[in-house]
Amino acid sequence: MDIGDIFGESRPVNIPTKSAIYVWGYNQRGQTGRNGKELQLRIPKQLPPELFGCPAGANSRWLSIACGREHTAAVASDGSLFTWGANDFGQLGDGTEDGRKHPKKVKQLQTEFVKSISCGAHCTAAIAEPREKNGIVSTSRLWVWGQNQGSNYPHLFWGAFTPNTIIRQVSCGAVHTVALSEEGLVQAWGYNEYGQLGRGITCEGLQGARVINAYSKFFNEAPELVKITQVSCGEYHTAAISENGEVYTWGLGNMGQLGHCSLQYGDKELVPRRVVALDGISTKDIACGGVHTCALTSKGALYAWGGGQAGQLGLGPQSGLFSCNLNESDMLLRNIPVLVVPTGVQLIACGHSHTLISMKDGRICGWGYNSYGQAANEKSTYAWYPSPIDWCVGEVRQLAAGGGHSAVLTDACSLKELCEFRLADCVTPSNASEIEDVASRTGSDALARLCERLREHLPHDDDDDYNYDDVEIGNGKK
Repeated sequence: MDIGDIFGESRPVNIPTKSAIYVWGYNQRGQTGRNGKELQLRIPKQLPPELFGCPAGANSRWLSIACGREHTAAVASDGSLFTWGANDFGQLGDGTEDGRKHPKKVKQLQTEFVKSISCGAHCTAAIAEPREKNGIVSTSRLWVWGQNQGSNYPHLFWGAFTPNTIIRQVSCGAVHTVALSEEGLVQAWGYNEYGQLGRGITCEGLQGARVINAYSKFFNEAPELVKITQVSCGEYHTAAISENGEVYTWGLGNMGQLGHCSLQYGDKELVPRRVVALDGISTKDIACGGVHTCALTSKGALYAWGGGQAGQLGLGPQSGLFSCNLNESDMLLRNIPVLVVPTGVQLIACGHSHTLISMKDGRICGWGYNSYGQAANEKSTYAWYPSPIDWCVGEVRQLAAGGGHSAVLTDACSLKELCEFRLADCVTPSNASEIEDVASRTGSDALARLCERLREHLPHDDDDDYNYDDVEIGNGKK
C-alpha cells in the first residue's frame, strides 16, 4: 500500500489517538520544558514523551496545557499534572522555590485526577477529582498553590464556596484569582487595589475569597445577580461571560481593557459591568491578556480591545485605527471592542502582550510582542497583524500564552493525523523532501510546511541523528 493511500483515509478510526504538546518562545527560566541552553525557541517544538518519563515513541496523550508568566503546566490523559519553569513563589507545586527546566510530576496531586489547569503570573490552580471517592460528593474540587495562595504545595481550597461545590473553571491573574462554580457563581480572592475582585470597593492588602453578587447591566439600573458560564483574569482586570452570551468586565481599565466608553471610577470599574458595545452579539469565549481582552463570538468572529502598543490587538501600528488617546498622547489603545477576524476562529488565548488563535481550517495565527518568537514565525520584534505559526501537526485542541512563551496542544483524531504525527517525529534534512512530497500530495499542509522550512533553515546533514535542539532557526545559528 502506498503511503498516500494511508494519508487519504481521513475518517476517525478505532485506534488509540495520540496528542502532542508544542512549546516555544522565551526560555531563560526553562519554561519551554527543554533542558537545552537556548534562551529562546522561535519555532514550536514538540515535547517528546521521554521528558515526562514515558518510553521513547510512546503514544502520549494530553488533556490540558497552561502558561504562566515564566512557568508551564500540562495535564496528561491519566490525570497526572506536570509543571516546569520558574518557581520563585512555589508555583511548580513541589514545595520548593527552585526552578526546573524539564517537566516533573506534581506528587502532591497523585491521589487526584486533574482535569484542567490555570497558571497566573506566579501561582497555579487545578481542578481535580479524587481517584477514590470515599463518600466525597463533589466531582471537581479546586487546588491552589504559589504566590498569594498560602503554600508551595497544592492544597484544597473552598474559599467562599460551601464544601462539595462543583468547580467549573478557575483563572489566575497577576495577583488575583477567580473560580466559577457549576451553578454560575464566581468567587474572587487576592489583591484588590484596582477593583479586580468586583466588590464595589478597592482594598489594600491580601483579601480573602468572597462571592461576587452584583453585576451591572445598565447605568440607571441596580446591579443584579447573573449566572456566569466562563471567566478570565488579566493582569489587573477580570472578564466573564453570562449564560446569555453577554460580556462583563471589571478592574483596571486605564488602557481600555474593559471595553467601556467611559469608566465610573477614574480608571477603574469596581463592579462587573456589561460591555454594551457587544450588545446583541453572543460570545462563547473570553481571554484576558496583560492590558488587552479578546472575545470569540458563537459565529467565529474575534473582537479585541485594550492596549495595543506591542500589536496585541492585531490592528497594526497606525494610531488612526484606534478610538481614543490617553492624556492627549498618541497611545495605541482601543477602549471599545473592534472586529479583528470576521469569521472562522475556533480558539483564542491571550498572553501578557500577545494573542493566539486557531482557525477552523487548522491554521494557527498569532500577533503582538514577538521578540522571542512567541507570537509568530516572523523575526520581527512586533507582529502587528495576524501572522502564521507553523510547525504544529494535528488538530488543535488548546492554546496557551504566557509572559513570553506559548504552547499548543494538538490531537491526532484520524488515521491521517496519526500518520502525520509519526512522520513528523522522524523528519530529518535527508528525508524532508520525500516526506514533503507525500504530505503535499495528500493535503497534509502543516507537515508539508514543516518539511519545507526544515530544508530551508537547517543544514543538509545526512546524519539522521542530527541534534535539532542545537539549532536556533530564528537567529540563523547553527
